Amino acid sequence: MIETNYFQVTLSSSLVVFGFNGKDLMIATENRAFEPFKGAPMLPSKMVAPDEDLAHAASRLLENMFDEIPNNHTEQLKAFANPYRNSNGRVVNIAQYTVLSHSATLKTLNSPYQWNALEDVPSLVFDHDEILEFAKERLKRRVKRRPIGFHLLPREFTFKEIHTLYEKALRKALDKRNFRKKLFNSDLLIETGKTVTVEDNNKPSHLYMFNTKEYEKLTLKGYDFSFK
Repeated sequence: MIETNYFQVTLSSSLVVFGFNGKDLMIATENRAFEPFKGAPMLPSKMVAPDEDLAHAASRLLENMFDEIPNNHTEQLKAFANPYRNSNGRVVNIAQYTVLSHSATLKTLNSPYQWNALEDVPSLVFDHDEILEFAKERLKRRVKRRPIGFHLLPREFTFKEIHTLYEKALRKALDKRNFRKKLFNSDLLIETGKTVTVEDNNKPSHLYMFNTKEYEKLTLKGYDFSFK
């Protein structure tokens, strides 16, 4: 006999969307459309249909935000299942996170979504602050072991941009000399031979791109990209 009471649970998925605009690590939020907490900031979220997989749910959220599905790297985080996390009833949230390309991060999001600098994300409803903190720790671990940070950079970038990105992702200051040494020893970067003049520096800055073959190799086997 099927215990029908066990089927009285809703499945949802929140998506922690990371982007990098060249200066700040960005997080997407949305304004909640319904009660409770109507109008309050939250992570982009949707109810998951009975026949829908989580990857499709994440893609639908991105499509709602951009009118298309931008290049992304998405991973599942974990289930957030406190019985009382939503006053409307039992909702189990299987959270995911994604890192978007630099070009996507420069786009204005459709309403009711908006970009926020990581340091300026407001307090979020439900347990979304906890989900965001979990995602930040996951990203922190990933950039130490996988070259995932390169998803967030433009095709050609300056040393300052990649240094800033890793400082923001790891949430600590990184010695430029040690960072440069470790980065170039990894063989991940290729010098393009081009330069660009950035706003706060009149001197030309060299442009780099990542080595695709080395990137794919390190994506599979990982590496120790810890910095002091």
